[in-house]
Amino acid sequence: MQQFQPGYIELNKSIELRLRVADLKSMLGSCSLCPRNCGINRLNNEKGYCNAGAEVEIASYFTHFGEEPPLIGKYGSGTIFFTHCHLRCSFCQNADISKYGKGRSYSTIELANMMLNLQRQNCHNINLVSPTHYVPQIVDALSIAVRNGLDVPLVFNCSGYESLEVLQLLDGVVDIYLPDVKFNTRQGGHVYLNASDYSDIWKPVIREMHRQVGDLQLNDLGVAVKGLMVRHLVMPGDITASNEIMKFIAEEISTNTYINIMQQYQPYDKALTDKVINRSIRMDEFQAVVQQARSYGLHRGF
Repeated sequence: MQQFQPGYIELNKSIELRLRVADLKSMLGSCSLCPRNCGINRLNNEKGYCNAGAEVEIASYFTHFGEEPPLIGKYGSGTIFFTHCHLRCSFCQNADISKYGKGRSYSTIELANMMLNLQRQNCHNINLVSPTHYVPQIVDALSIAVRNGLDVPLVFNCSGYESLEVLQLLDGVVDIYLPDVKFNTRQGGHVYLNASDYSDIWKPVIREMHRQVGDLQLNDLGVAVKGLMVRHLVMPGDITASNEIMKFIAEEISTNTYINIMQQYQPYDKALTDKVINRSIRMDEFQAVVQQARSYGLHRGF
């Protein structure tokens, strides 16, 4: 079996990885890590929309067997759940972490040791969940971990509401991008994410991710090593938007895109009082989205 080498190892052989860390850290002085562009000085522990400060905060880390099959393989995905979020999804099932701040602060050395500990547990990858607002600290920790033997793929498990400038600094650092494409209308983004520009942002973001890593590649054991994976949570009564998302991915990204069409939506948090989304999706809604995907030639995942 051919041995896969994560991109960050090659970057670490020169000074390039450290240069990326410096560029990313400089963005904390007037924070522009996400499209909110708060402009606050997080180096002085000022806090903007996401409520994250100078230090990385983490809710938990563990071997996860509930992710997509290509990520969990036999030994699981080494998952790190970061505290806070730059979106405000009204239906977030992890609101205690993303909105209410469950977790505690860790140093970059401690974060590096988490990555190494997960690798020692034979995890197939390091899976960064909601990492956007901590990218400088994460890449700093990565630069420490790789010097101490880290050599598994890095997964950027995000919302799709990202900065293109930050993504370009992650080129060669991230091996697997896993964005969760939620809505395709400004109204949906405004009402349910408090981000009316979400539908404008995610499309060029997906293009850039695919440019960097291409279609999903698996090793001889069927485990993901590099590429783009897309999640789409089917929402109640919103299959028209789902259709548009499937069409875009097939026609403007690749019909070989691995896409997880998720049917597990349940109302949480503020969604419990929303007349439109205060219900589970119906099986016919889910099946309609799967059929839409197939009609456009998408065939991996589901």
